[in-house]
Amino acid sequence: MTTLLPTTTAGSLPKPVWLAEPGTLWSPWKLAGHDLDAGKRDALRLAVDDQRQAGITILGDGEQTRQHFVTTFVEHLAGVDFEQRRTVRIRDRYDASVPSVVGAVSRPAPVFVDDARYLRAQTDQPIKWTLPGPMTMIDTLYDAHYRSRERLAWEFACILNEEARELEAAGVDIIQFDEPAFNVFFDEANDWGIATLERAAKGLKAQTAVHICYGYGIKANTEWKKTLGAEWRQYEQTFPNLQRSTIDIISLECRNSRVPMDLIELVRGKTVMVGAIDVATDTVETPDEVAETLRAALRFVDADKLMPATNCGMAPLSRDVALGKLRALGAGAAIVRRELGA
Repeated sequence: MTTLLPTTTAGSLPKPVWLAEPGTLWSPWKLAGHDLDAGKRDALRLAVDDQRQAGITILGDGEQTRQHFVTTFVEHLAGVDFEQRRTVRIRDRYDASVPSVVGAVSRPAPVFVDDARYLRAQTDQPIKWTLPGPMTMIDTLYDAHYRSRERLAWEFACILNEEARELEAAGVDIIQFDEPAFNVFFDEANDWGIATLERAAKGLKAQTAVHICYGYGIKANTEWKKTLGAEWRQYEQTFPNLQRSTIDIISLECRNSRVPMDLIELVRGKTVMVGAIDVATDTVETPDEVAETLRAALRFVDADKLMPATNCGMAPLSRDVALGKLRALGAGAAIVRRELGA
């Protein structure tokens, strides 16, 4: 039986305090060796249980086995040197020390497939796995080899497709590519970014999603948002081409954002992941507030195409706050589900 308004998260959840320091991106692991392997799996199971108890329909791993949504994938690739670090501007917003591409990139072995199998074994519910998108990957590295953003993006697209096919074989129902760079580099996104995204998703029978947001609730992102004016119309730049793409599901940030809700019209026919949870505040939404966001979205998307979600990942939040937000998402969707049933 298909669930109306299936709920999901954008990806990350806070890690338990015994695994990594909460509220910190790229936080070092507190365990090592076999203890770390066991701790990651324990955290994954806990994330699944938290989502299930909150009434989340499509479950993820909470990215519990990864330090960062991009670099944990990249560090498993050949051709990338984490010792040769350079400072680059991430999405024209903040500086970060990043590894360098020093040779031809390749994927010597699967990266997340064992973890995805473990997630699949925890539940009979649909599961979603997140991967960084090609454009966001190149924006998180220094390229000393290809010296072409487009060429490197195509190389990464092929590598991502290899991983995605194996994730599909492991039982993943939805494969999501995270592309926050689409909200910044509009010309590149339309010229070749969406095409590389489609290459990453080529041949998949699993549903595919692209997650495009305004970033984690960290200072660099919240300060950037203050510069965007009364209306945030960045989605308007890429949604028409995404509507014509092969990607099945498209996300947008809605709760407490200045995104005009009618931009959803630009992706008519696609399933829409509507962000109904603000990840840039510790204030926990009420179920009624979540329901209000979903009702507003339903003016522009059919109910069978609406997927309530979080605006972005919740890794920087405390576990208590994230759990409260998960419960609000599940309960708010249930309210609207009942209204639609009536």
